[in-house]
Amino acid sequence: MIFICVKWTIRPERADEWLSLVDEFTQATRAEPGNIFFEWSRSVDDSNVFVLVEAFRDGTGEAHVTSDHFKKAMGWMPDAVATKPSIVSVSTEGEGWSEMAEVTPR
Repeated sequence: MIFICVKWTIRPERADEWLSLVDEFTQATRAEPGNIFFEWSRSVDDSNVFVLVEAFRDGTGEAHVTSDHFKKAMGWMPDAVATKPSIVSVSTEGEGWSEMAEVTPR
């Protein structure tokens, strides 16, 4: 699978609406064949920063970046970001999340 983590710094005046702005893009991406997960989180240290964690079965993510919803999002996102997003993208074994060995609920 391809595992991708993207850090987005959003313009302060757009940060509170960011999750609503990306909702259509998020739902369309989650519906893509081969999508394993596509999840947004907001930083506890900086309310203008969001982290996107995503994974696809296809090791290249080609279908995602050539989709109409991706192209549409890339068209409007530059108006909402404060900086160029930072990305980590790696290919790894597996089909999604595994259990952490060190912690088990009591």
